[in-house]
Amino acid sequence: MFYRRAGIRHTRYEDERQLFPLGFDRALILLVLAFLVLAPFTLDRLYLAGYLLPWLIWSTAALGLNLVMGGAGQIHLGYGAVMAIGAYTAVHLVRFGVPLEFAMIAGGLMSAAIGIIFGAAALRVKGIYLAMATLAMQYIVDFVISQTPAISGGTLATIQVPPVRFLGISLRGDVETYFVALVVCVLVTLFMLNVRRTSFGRALAAVREKDYAAQILGVSTFKYKLLAFWVSSFIGGVVGSVLAVCYLRAVSPDQFHIELSIQLLAMVIVGGLGSVLGPFFGAALILFAPIVLNNLMGFMATTLGLGMSIDLRAHVPLMAYGALVIGFLLYEPLGLAKIYDNLRNYLLVWPFRHAQR
Repeated sequence: MFYRRAGIRHTRYEDERQLFPLGFDRALILLVLAFLVLAPFTLDRLYLAGYLLPWLIWSTAALGLNLVMGGAGQIHLGYGAVMAIGAYTAVHLVRFGVPLEFAMIAGGLMSAAIGIIFGAAALRVKGIYLAMATLAMQYIVDFVISQTPAISGGTLATIQVPPVRFLGISLRGDVETYFVALVVCVLVTLFMLNVRRTSFGRALAAVREKDYAAQILGVSTFKYKLLAFWVSSFIGGVVGSVLAVCYLRAVSPDQFHIELSIQLLAMVIVGGLGSVLGPFFGAALILFAPIVLNNLMGFMATTLGLGMSIDLRAHVPLMAYGALVIGFLLYEPLGLAKIYDNLRNYLLVWPFRHAQR
């Protein structure tokens, strides 16, 4: 009822082409933004630093991965390595006195430079071969970081992030770091919302659907696949620097292993490939579902007297990842974003029964 198009008559092309042509959509976005801005002043520190901050960071990372997977249709199993490059670059620059704003950009550029090297080699293959090429990138970057003391400080060393400032504001508390992550998330989200309205986004859509058909139409598939890897890697490097500086406050080689890449892949698939809203849903589900499952199993073990080993409870989140990915691939390949879109389309015509599209 609130979503209805009845009575909405656009008289200008600018009104029709805006990101959110329906008033209810704009009101919902403003409500979410108001909650995110006021959250540091209303929520407990545990919920802010333990839930909202990681959700914003992982959602932004999933948006970057979704550009190359959902936007260009390319498989990427090494996004954790991309984030590691950005994290280590930014942390080392900050330790040498470089302002955080420039260190974040440098981390993104370094990730993009290395990502495009692997992308150029990987884009000559497709499908499972491309997946193996990006997986090789993950293991190569892991090995180089852990075996190069100048980068990691040693095999099991941890590099602490020194006190930093962002736009003149000292990042000493959770509120300041939260707003840095929020600003980066908003900027990446606005970019992703607008990129598909550009010639670059339309070219990526053509490559994603049928790359050889796009080549016939005059779209350079190699060029746009490479650009997709470049932009996605840049976003991953920036998010990696935010993760290291604002959330972990330290970097070590074991933080960016293959498990991180698989987790991000699950967020994109469960949330919805090619959707801007999907990564937010996917990150929330992948991050918080294991917590809910662990608490539920603990409650059942305590209340019902069920004997559950610690090893079983530790592997439940891994089984949940696999079950969620398989379930969505079978029953809703377009993910949680499609479920939300179905509900929205239903509300567009409610209480009428005919389809809106």
